[in-house]
Amino acid sequence: MWANSETALRAQLLLNLADRLHDHRDRLAAYVTQEVGRRTAECLAEIDKSILLIRYYADLAPRLLAQQTIATSASRSAVAFEPLGIVLAVMPWNYPVWQVLRFAIPALMAGNACVVKPAPSVPQTTALLEQAIAEANLSDYLQVAWIDHEHVEQAIALSDAVAFTGSTQTGRHIASLAGKHLKKSVLELGGSNPLIVLADADLTLAAQEACHSRFRDAGQSCNAAKRIILVPDIAEAFMAIFLPLVAELRCGPPNEDLTTLAPLARADLREKLHAQVLDAVQHGAQCKIGGVMPEGSGFFYPATVLDHVTPQCRVYHEETFGPVASVIRAHNEADAIRIANDTAFGLGASIFTADEAHGWHLGQALNVGSVFINRYTSSDLRLPFGGVKASGYGRELSEFGLYEFVNVKTYWQR
Repeated sequence: MWANSETALRAQLLLNLADRLHDHRDRLAAYVTQEVGRRTAECLAEIDKSILLIRYYADLAPRLLAQQTIATSASRSAVAFEPLGIVLAVMPWNYPVWQVLRFAIPALMAGNACVVKPAPSVPQTTALLEQAIAEANLSDYLQVAWIDHEHVEQAIALSDAVAFTGSTQTGRHIASLAGKHLKKSVLELGGSNPLIVLADADLTLAAQEACHSRFRDAGQSCNAAKRIILVPDIAEAFMAIFLPLVAELRCGPPNEDLTTLAPLARADLREKLHAQVLDAVQHGAQCKIGGVMPEGSGFFYPATVLDHVTPQCRVYHEETFGPVASVIRAHNEADAIRIANDTAFGLGASIFTADEAHGWHLGQALNVGSVFINRYTSSDLRLPFGGVKASGYGRELSEFGLYEFVNVKTYWQR
């Protein structure tokens, strides 16, 4: 039985999966490009990061899952980390390899079996991932279930825990079903990450990081910087650097080397994004670049910058899932922090300042799951990833992600 196997054996099988992913690296990336629309280089980076994830947990987990002896009045007492059973994952389309494995690898290392409901829009990617899983002799423990939405509740009822990555609206529904059946759940939902630029910041660095974070992967990432918040002293100087960087981005086929901005994944996503842009302009925001729906085939949308965004604009409150940057002018530093927290989301935030100690101090006032100082928000295998408020709960990655789907069991002997 997988749950009773040695962690070293689990680690070896997962390392086999890492090798198989490496074998299929180019085909997997090509399928992700075809089905999601992201640039080939970005898709290759997704596969490479997934391989690193497996190797990270294969090395880390045996030590962290070992039984811990605790000094008490008992002759012997300990804490053990035992699997919960079957963990169901309902997964999104935008990172169809990384997000599946980000959930599955630590859950498998802990001895759980995993069932994945993939997004229906990525069948080729998922089929090749299934093939790699079979080649690694993991099919008995990590399976794909092509079920429709109507059967998700039944699947949750039959599982021992549930993980979900996706929109806040769907996350609320998944959480309610998990609560109804008293199943442990971890939710990684949407984000509208603020990127705050203070008066003493390195403006070139801040502009470069803001441009990369907002427009990488065609802006279709929950963890991207989406609201750029500027204090008055540097607002115009920042924009003078930022706008030319955005203007250099080139829309084009995602498999061409010259392309720096890929298309969106679907027509409906582009239509929603454009409606948000039009609403912002209607309510007083200034469209500095982009904002025009392109003609022709493909779901391209130009890199767009909306300046002087106010609370009357939808983009101030809603997540923008595409290449649109919302620039908000703060009155001062305290107002910048207020604006950053003035959102339903709480995934991550960035602060750019020359005074790093001050940046750490301001980070304590931000109601988010992670704070990055002088860097765009991202994920690191060694650090916990997740949010608060409408961005969900629970953590993935690091040792904290390893412990999400275990029974932390106490043993006490007289």
